[in-house]
Amino acid sequence: MRHDVREKLARMSPDEQTLLRPLVETSRTFYISAAALGAIGLWGLYAYYLQVRYGLGRTGLNRPEYWGIYIISFVFFIGISHAGTLISAILRVAKAEWRRSITRSAELITVIVIGFGAIQPIIDLGRPDRALNIIFNAQFRSPLLWDVMSIGLYFFSCTIYLYVPLLPDLALIRDSGIKMPRLYRFLAAGYHDTPAQRARLERVIGVLSLAVIPIAISVHTIIGWIFAMTLRPMWHSTIFGPYFVMGAIYSGIGAILVAMVVLRRVYHLEQYFKDVHFDYLGRMLLLFSLLWFYFTFAEYLTVFYGAEPAEMRVFWAKISGPFAIPFWTMVLGAFVIPFVLMSRQATRTPRGTLIAGMAVVVGMWLERYNIVVPTSVNPIWELESLAHYMPSWIELSIMAATFAGFILLYMVATKFIPIVSIWEIREGRQESVKQVADRVATYLPDSSLPAGVVES
Repeated sequence: MRHDVREKLARMSPDEQTLLRPLVETSRTFYISAAALGAIGLWGLYAYYLQVRYGLGRTGLNRPEYWGIYIISFVFFIGISHAGTLISAILRVAKAEWRRSITRSAELITVIVIGFGAIQPIIDLGRPDRALNIIFNAQFRSPLLWDVMSIGLYFFSCTIYLYVPLLPDLALIRDSGIKMPRLYRFLAAGYHDTPAQRARLERVIGVLSLAVIPIAISVHTIIGWIFAMTLRPMWHSTIFGPYFVMGAIYSGIGAILVAMVVLRRVYHLEQYFKDVHFDYLGRMLLLFSLLWFYFTFAEYLTVFYGAEPAEMRVFWAKISGPFAIPFWTMVLGAFVIPFVLMSRQATRTPRGTLIAGMAVVVGMWLERYNIVVPTSVNPIWELESLAHYMPSWIELSIMAATFAGFILLYMVATKFIPIVSIWEIREGRQESVKQVADRVATYLPDSSLPAGVVES
């Protein structure tokens, strides 16, 4: 770090020094990790080149398994994107004070991961240029068109929702001159954090918080409808819309917890990602583990009780057949591990939530696998499945590249924007004890009234 930058940081507040230091200091480990992730990304691009040149015959896709790893990753990534919108927006609307440290990291996950989710259906096409057909030959009765429109609106709204709360911090970096003044002068867009601008900013954030919630819910509801409106065993179900939304929020919480633990360790943010944050998010993870179990049990109980032959083939293929290992691993990761760990306050710690969060991420990816593959290889029109699906090295390489690309972009983003909102932390510190006490007092009985007397 240059001497002049060090001097500028020394004149700042402790919060600003801690949260801006990652923007100007880069360790050797960062470069090594970035190089490794970049190499994985390049390998995935090479695999995709082979797929485009020689066709989908290089993949494990076949008839009737037209959807595989790519569509699984599509549903998974779009689900993870709910981390920033629903969790951050709901906490802002509820005015939860503990949100201040975690909203930025969650919102950044959303914007980056949406892009990697949106490209998965294009990768799934043997002719990627035909993706334009959904626009030039639009069929408004098709859920696929609804999906394209909702994801486009979702990406736009989430980008605005990330950018607007960034303005005070971008202006701070611009005024400090610690890094790339011209870039931050452009990004700050003339914001100077005057009282009028701050009031306008908070009004806009309030409106955006309310607007992105229904948009986020609509996105994964429509993805669930794409499956539910297809006459396939265990897909044609009215529960898929809310089931997919619930699963998206669940996997988003798991992703936030993993990211928070890593950021806490790498950038020494122990004073910002505190035990209370992991405790509260762990409670949310516990709640959604129970919701996930309820929805999953309701879905499989209905199938079992109905005992339709086509659906029972898929049911038993998951319970005790060729897909038993991914199915029961899904149950272990999506329910057993997070439920056991998050039920006890002693394990709602950074380490415990990291284990639970990783288990949920893996379990929810396997959930999408168990939705897509067993049904695809057991079509309703055949007594026996026509093929088995085993992803090729091409598919696995491209999937690894998308995960590596997401992590790499997230790492790079932390070098350009503070991963914790500085102005929100400052605002929280300026909240006086009296204001907090007055707000709490509105929920309590009037102490001046005698017992048993009700104020008229």
